[in-house]
Amino acid sequence: MDKRDMLKSFMAYIQLEKNYSEHTVRHYEKDLEDFFLFLEGEDASDLTTIEYLHARNYVTKLYDEKLSRTTISRKISSIRSFFKYGSREFGLSEAAFRSLYHPKKEERLPQFFYEEELEVLFRAVQGDDHLSLRNMALLELLYATGMRVGECVSIQMKDLDRTMHIVKVMGKGRKERYIPYGQFAHDALEHYIEEVRPRLMKNRDHQGLFVNNRGDALTDRGVRHILSECMKKASVNSAIYPHMIRHTFATHLLNNGADMRTVQELLGHSHLSSTQVYTHVTKEHLRKTYLNSHPRA
Repeated sequence: MDKRDMLKSFMAYIQLEKNYSEHTVRHYEKDLEDFFLFLEGEDASDLTTIEYLHARNYVTKLYDEKLSRTTISRKISSIRSFFKYGSREFGLSEAAFRSLYHPKKEERLPQFFYEEELEVLFRAVQGDDHLSLRNMALLELLYATGMRVGECVSIQMKDLDRTMHIVKVMGKGRKERYIPYGQFAHDALEHYIEEVRPRLMKNRDHQGLFVNNRGDALTDRGVRHILSECMKKASVNSAIYPHMIRHTFATHLLNNGADMRTVQELLGHSHLSSTQVYTHVTKEHLRKTYLNSHPRA
């Protein structure tokens, strides 16, 4: 099978079976296309001939381009995942990248909003027009649940239990989980669903919860654009990305006494270690508060 057909099959797999977000899928596709382009320059376009030397030369090229260790690590992961899939489906060897050195990622604490900053953002979103009301419902739900943006744009009307204030989401690996949401999110959603969504839908016929101004289902990219516009309205200069809302959700819960296992369950993390990064954030928050508040700090 041609490598382009293999790539197409792999992309369908991570999108439909693994349920990766649109944003992640785009990164995987770009990473693999860049690697294929490198192989053509090495006169090694046949994937059955790839050896450790090709993998090592590619990583050396990435370092020469002054890419961050996080980016290089992601590219290696993308290629490894492809060859693991290719080994199972097409008989490719995954040995070349299996023994490759994986650069250690830079230790970065997740970025999040302090409660005061989030209030400024919510105030900036307020408005009586249809798009402002939709954006408020979107922001309230993201903050109320900590769900991933890919999970949010996949929500169907039937996934909402509007009486119990619970939403069903489809997480990574097609794992379902149920997340409660509070009164603020409930009120914003009810207003949006009853008064705004039918007008935005126009002649469209689908069950997606959040829709754009043409009536089509909102996409990952659409959510990123909405959040960027909200930041501009709030006159906040820093960049925003949807995962910041997720980080904020987890950090605020832990700061206010939630236990780690509960936060893990709400976030849909398979391993507790993925959730434990937020303990570093909350400790840093406590340290800064102490240094700013204690007379002899």
